[in-house]
Amino acid sequence: MSRKYIIVLMDGASGHPLKELEGKTTLEAANTPNLDRLAQEGICGWTLNVPEGMHPGSDVAILSVLGCNPKIYYTGRAPLEAASMGVELSDKDVAYRCNLVRIENGMMKDYSAGHISTEEARSIINLLNEKLADEEIKFYPGVSYRHLLVWKDGKWNIQCTPPHDITGQPFSEHLPKGEGAEKLIDLMERSKKILADHPKANMIWLWGQGKRPELPNFENTHGIKGGVISAVDLIKGIGVLMGLEIIDVPGITGYIDTNYKGKAEYAIEFLKTEGDFVFIHIEAPDEAGHQKDYKAKIKAIEDIDQKIVGTLLDWIDTDGVAARILVLPDHPTPVDVGTHTREPVPYVLWSSSLKVKGEEAFNERALEYLKPYTLDEGYRLIMLLLGKVCTDCTACSIKDACNFKP
Repeated sequence: MSRKYIIVLMDGASGHPLKELEGKTTLEAANTPNLDRLAQEGICGWTLNVPEGMHPGSDVAILSVLGCNPKIYYTGRAPLEAASMGVELSDKDVAYRCNLVRIENGMMKDYSAGHISTEEARSIINLLNEKLADEEIKFYPGVSYRHLLVWKDGKWNIQCTPPHDITGQPFSEHLPKGEGAEKLIDLMERSKKILADHPKANMIWLWGQGKRPELPNFENTHGIKGGVISAVDLIKGIGVLMGLEIIDVPGITGYIDTNYKGKAEYAIEFLKTEGDFVFIHIEAPDEAGHQKDYKAKIKAIEDIDQKIVGTLLDWIDTDGVAARILVLPDHPTPVDVGTHTREPVPYVLWSSSLKVKGEEAFNERALEYLKPYTLDEGYRLIMLLLGKVCTDCTACSIKDACNFKP
């Protein structure tokens, strides 16, 4: 069996010290014996996945994690989701993310409409197409609260705000601005009237716009076949555009009730039978961070440790698999902030064939002393995982003793 490469992406898992946790972060407070084992036997460091001047979203950050320089390849969030949904965009089309949200008393009450079910949301999108769609505008159903609007020959140089950034704030202060914004605002206002009596979603929120991107093919670039596991259209869209196989797993939700173990089991089956690389994305820590729920975030991190990392290690240990695992968040989603920040995130890189004297644990405090050596170009980190090109030797904990070099 050839060497296998795995990335476990704990979306938004890093954060800030919390007084509720006696100064610990949620990652530090969580019980993570498997992640700690990786840190103790592997190499750790920090990486900055969001270039200066770019919004700290998963769209930008995960492009970096998969080896794509966002400054070159990023065109917007929604067109990445369109690729996952099979929505073909022309060169002149502009795709917008269409959130189903809940507004109360002029405030952004809930960016996810109570994590509305996909079935219930689909009926809303059908209604919006009936009432609002025309030759220029069409809605496409996605998963839960995450949907898509395509504007034919539309404007895209508009200032839009992610709804999860303004929870609890007056939404009118964050409506789209710039040339063409009046079209978006009109659609959002009209949706309020259409959805006025709905118990969960009473408005749409448009943001994350962009045009069709061209991403490098992963297999052509790296010479190995890969796959993606995620419940989120954004991540699957990146996979589609990079030629990665989308691995469908039953019971995955993009929330804290997702099928964690199923993700690991389907990843293992793919690596046994089809490919040599798999990207496992888990949205749950990010969702808990947005909700400012530190208990849910700790639980999500512990579930990832036990049911995903633990399951992968059991397979590698039992079957004697030659494998490398890279675990990291894409960006922080601190509970005290409730949204993404552009700060560096910790990573751990582990190999079944190389055991080094690593770190005590995988958390921000244990790795704080390595922060001055942060890898500022996060898109280079995957090359270290694949053993192709070593990153700057100051970027990790074992420096010039690194046997991960080609």
